[in-house]
Amino acid sequence: MRWTDLTLSLALSALLALPLAAEPLRAPDVLRLRDIDSHLGAALREALAQGDAEALVAMTEAMRGLALPNTALDPSGDWNCRTIKLGGLVPAVAYGNFRCRIEATSDQTWTLTKLTGSQRVTGTLTITAEGPVHFTGVGYVGEAPALPYGDLPATDQTPVEPNQTTAEVGIFEQMDPDRARLLLPAPLLESRFDILYLTR
Repeated sequence: MRWTDLTLSLALSALLALPLAAEPLRAPDVLRLRDIDSHLGAALREALAQGDAEALVAMTEAMRGLALPNTALDPSGDWNCRTIKLGGLVPAVAYGNFRCRIEATSDQTWTLTKLTGSQRVTGTLTITAEGPVHFTGVGYVGEAPALPYGDLPATDQTPVEPNQTTAEVGIFEQMDPDRARLLLPAPLLESRFDILYLTR
């Protein structure tokens, strides 16, 4: 093989190995994701001061454990998932388990969908060049969202009808083969911070 061919081959291999870019974020969602730790801190302060004891136990369990490195991720499959809401209308509340499914769409992207319950979420998980697994999607009530994330108004955060569709962005972390969490800062309805805790 000539050096030119070898150089091109190595360059192509390196390019293909790079993490994919996450779906472009809408301007207001860039701020939500950038300030995720601040949003979590404010929500925790409210939850710990006044939250229901059972909800705080669920929150502690959901936040226990470090995230696996991206090379060890294997989230595909069916999961139990429960939503834990912190701050806002109620200091802390943990709902029961519903059904979620994660399906691979490439080596570095997956779709995550909450399949049951009155409040649902669906979107894309993407390994980013910066390291975290970003989630871009929508929350909604009913059977289907009004629009996918990429078709929502660029800056308007007003829920879109039908089905009260809102933008959701966050960070996905898998702690071990059977536990994961989706961290959703500054939801547009009800709470200051949501955690979708997944187990199987």
